Amino acid sequence: MKSRSWQLLIILFVWMASQSCTRGDLPGTWELLVPNAGIASMHTAVTRYGTVILLDRTNIGPSRRMLRKGHCRYDPNDRILKHDCYAHSVLFDPTTNQIRPLMILTDTWCSSGQFLPDGTLLHTGGDLDGLRKIRKFAPCDRDQLCDWEELQDVELETGRWYSTNQILPDGSVIIVGGRAANSVEFYPPKAAAVVQLPFLADVSDSQMDNLYPYVHLLPNGHLFIFANNKAVLYDYTTNSIVRDYPPLDGGPRNYPSAGSSVMLALGGDYSTAVIVVCGGAEYGAFIERSTDTPAHGSCGRIVATDPNPVWEMEDMPFGRIMGDMVMLPTGEVLIINGAQSGSQGFEMGSNPCLYPVLYRPAEPVGLRFMTLNPGTVPRMYHSTANLLPDGRVLVAGSNPHYFYKFEGDFPTELRIEAFSPEYLSADRANLRPVILESPETIRYGGGFEIVVSVTLPIVGIVEVNLGNAPFATHSFSQGQRLVKLSVTSAMPESGGAGGGGKYRIGCTAPPDAKVAPPGYYMAFAVNQGVPSIARWVQLVS
Repeated sequence: MKSRSWQLLIILFVWMASQSCTRGDLPGTWELLVPNAGIASMHTAVTRYGTVILLDRTNIGPSRRMLRKGHCRYDPNDRILKHDCYAHSVLFDPTTNQIRPLMILTDTWCSSGQFLPDGTLLHTGGDLDGLRKIRKFAPCDRDQLCDWEELQDVELETGRWYSTNQILPDGSVIIVGGRAANSVEFYPPKAAAVVQLPFLADVSDSQMDNLYPYVHLLPNGHLFIFANNKAVLYDYTTNSIVRDYPPLDGGPRNYPSAGSSVMLALGGDYSTAVIVVCGGAEYGAFIERSTDTPAHGSCGRIVATDPNPVWEMEDMPFGRIMGDMVMLPTGEVLIINGAQSGSQGFEMGSNPCLYPVLYRPAEPVGLRFMTLNPGTVPRMYHSTANLLPDGRVLVAGSNPHYFYKFEGDFPTELRIEAFSPEYLSADRANLRPVILESPETIRYGGGFEIVVSVTLPIVGIVEVNLGNAPFATHSFSQGQRLVKLSVTSAMPESGGAGGGGKYRIGCTAPPDAKVAPPGYYMAFAVNQGVPSIARWVQLVS
């Protein structure tokens, strides 16, 4: 018996050693930025100043950060704190790791958002007193005190809870769906304030798997709208369904079944758009409140602009729900956060998926996924992931509980982390370009130049890619977009052909607002798969 115990112990040590070695060899690194942000971020967005808006619900009782002195929220209907002097939104500066409290007045639970062309964050809906509210956050320099503004002269025509926002080519925003809201409306409001969209009602089921629909603006100007397991091509200008796509195998993918989706990078002649939808819960896990039902790891990929589109299926290395899909500057996709069992909902997920996965679109089926270095912090319900201008991915939130709860298996998470993909590793530093010159404003179809420096001589084409700043919530980044520009070969500046030289790159801006709606974008120079720190540029007509 004693010999058997020693054998088991040796096997355990060998296994632990192999796991440690494997993890150490996996790409990517983790960094704790802030041990206590004060709030658990349910919604996260990066502003054009590089600061980050973190936002939670208002009716959760005390957070772990106070508002500025003299700033309190008064709500006679709040069940927990009618006189609330705690912050439920904060502004985070990744360059200094400093946190500043912001004041939000109405309930923002499961709301939606999108940046307007001038860089202002439009934020819509929520629950209770926030159901029809419209809010704005106009970002400012780090030494100023910008804050939330709740609009008084306009509100949503229909209550929007679990809806999705998408900026349109004219700079307006369409607000799609929501609980008991099978319709769309616009900001600024249009003559027909609310337009019914029967598709959303048609795909509803007993679990309401049509919430937080995946909405992507295609380069033909139509919207790809995915809900439950079906998708349509929607012409919002005529309120007509242009096309029904074939159903996606694997069951429901939207809230509360909690998959995720991206539109891959647009490039070439910009006529082709590819949509990817990954992960989700087994049907019934939510309604049965099953926390241990395994999630599935299937992904569907479809050329949404193809005359006869079909879903191409493949499997991730892990089953995953509540994962976030983040477009990286290279055109690859980081899949991060989530759980391997259960569904979305309070205390309804388990078995956290700590391993990020890199999705490489250019590889063939079977070779697209790469498992990355795991984190240590479970990030499940109400967690977020956002690309930063320096190429890192900011990871925040995770509150599986109705209120803040700091004991138990999966406590409310106040830590903010950053994940650095392999392109930021030290052995690639000599390839990383630095943007020395770039315009602040570019116009559709116009030519412009940027100047970069690189330690090693440039070999091949340096890409210039524009990535916008989406609104991340509930496993979907609303409005997320990456556009690869047409560029010329990098030409050495005078005396710059050797190591550490300067190079000038000619670029052509996107041809129109259907390819890239007006607004602020992070412009990355990408050399052999290694991106620069981005410069913010504004794309205008």
